[in-house]
Amino acid sequence: MTGIYKLTGSLQNYVWGGKDYIPNLLNISKAPNQYYAEWWLGAHSSSPSQIDVKGKQQSLIDFIKQHPEVLGKQSRAIFGDELAYLLKILDVNKPLSIQLHPTKKQAELGFITENEKGVDLKDPKRTYKDNNHKPEMMIALSDFWLLHGFKQKAQIAETLKNRPSLTALLAKLEHQDLHHFYADIMQATQSQLATWLLPIITANKQAYQNHQLTLENPDYWLLYTMEAMEISEDKLDPGLICFYLFNIVHLKTGEGIYQDAGIPHAYLRGQNIELMACSDNVIRGGLTPKHVDIPALLEVIDCREIEPKIISVAPQQNGSFTYKTAAKDFALENVRYEVNTTAESKAENAMILLVMQGSLEISEKQTALLLNQGESAFICADTEYKIEGIKTGYCVLAKLP
Repeated sequence: MTGIYKLTGSLQNYVWGGKDYIPNLLNISKAPNQYYAEWWLGAHSSSPSQIDVKGKQQSLIDFIKQHPEVLGKQSRAIFGDELAYLLKILDVNKPLSIQLHPTKKQAELGFITENEKGVDLKDPKRTYKDNNHKPEMMIALSDFWLLHGFKQKAQIAETLKNRPSLTALLAKLEHQDLHHFYADIMQATQSQLATWLLPIITANKQAYQNHQLTLENPDYWLLYTMEAMEISEDKLDPGLICFYLFNIVHLKTGEGIYQDAGIPHAYLRGQNIELMACSDNVIRGGLTPKHVDIPALLEVIDCREIEPKIISVAPQQNGSFTYKTAAKDFALENVRYEVNTTAESKAENAMILLVMQGSLEISEKQTALLLNQGESAFICADTEYKIEGIKTGYCVLAKLP
């Protein structure tokens, strides 16, 4: 079975989301006092997209079950009869939790263990929602700020040295590897956290309120996160220390980054495209009211010193460009077009197309779909298709590498 089908994603209304970006992108009406955090396109069991088949809406999961050949031979050989990836749009208005994702083996073991313990899939204390790993890439749609992996040990030492209340941590760092050092911080008492953080908060409060702290400064993110997440000085979160340990990364519009298994990270501000293995396994390391499983966190975290590798911006001229990452579950292609320009290709495996700007017509032998900004299509494996620009812009295509 080949062909192209209109696809409709699903909204996630988490409270850290913004109110305007996603409704404006999708051209949908906004509900009063509603948050629009994520738009999902894929076949994850917790929130599958809907596919239009001969005018009738159907879950993409059911469609794939009925027609597994639409995934493609390569996809089925590696990933079985499930779509390997999940494509998202995020609007990060308030910081997300510090989090990391398990390896495939860790996810399979954790999923089985929690099932055997009888932990319900919707239990807030459930860590493993499925048996898959969740490597992910993101492309910034605005200026975007995030935490990404541990800094070089020498850089951490320099950061701590410049803040008198953190010199006790500096002494610990000199005698411990990063894993033990981080484990001690994550299990610190309120009294210890207060000793480390309250002097920094007091010293920088006025400068923060006067907008005098730069966004490269971890002190800014400490105060901003406490304000945005309503963290009080008598209930400090150990995750706040991570602003002094992790890389603070600033991505410009169009730049990206790849998060592999175990790498701690947190999105702080901005909008992005996110593409990942089809999983919702998140192990949290603070800055969240949700469940923080310290033993699982310490088991999975990758404490290597990371030099962030920025994914380059796609070329601005017409044509196709595929972002480079280490992922085996997904790849993201960017296709730019002007009015009447055309691009022809063949889907070796199932693909999801999302129009980010402008409008296009995608066609194959039997079908032609006009898609405007925010609209999507599912392209079955082995389908030869043509994209024609109707209004200048670009689309992204999620696929296998």
